[in-house]
Amino acid sequence: MTCSRRQVITAASVGVALPLLVDESASAAGKAVIATSKVPIGGGVIVTSRELVVTQPTKGKYKVFSAVCTHTGCIVGTVADQRITCPCHGSQFAIASGAVVTGPAAAPLPKKPHVVRKGRIYLK
Repeated sequence: MTCSRRQVITAASVGVALPLLVDESASAAGKAVIATSKVPIGGGVIVTSRELVVTQPTKGKYKVFSAVCTHTGCIVGTVADQRITCPCHGSQFAIASGAVVTGPAAAPLPKKPHVVRKGRIYLK
């Protein structure tokens, strides 16, 4: 495992003499889902390559849901008017909670744990 220059300097400054181990799985160092600047306030973005929907119901509050509709497994198609809509049968979900607003879906979109760091959204 290699360490970055910053990690070595930080370890040296606090007197760490043993090798510095970084648990990459515990950090948000993986690929970001999306930049926060690309998620409109009161709307959202479907990240089809990751099968995720990222919303910003109110300024600075981000939500991440599965983009797989709970009705028949289609990928949702649009985010508008505070709703996430599936093109297959018209199910609609609330951008703030993923809850069903209009069926035929009976279950909400599953929430995905996430973290916002340096203007980017990462899955936990």
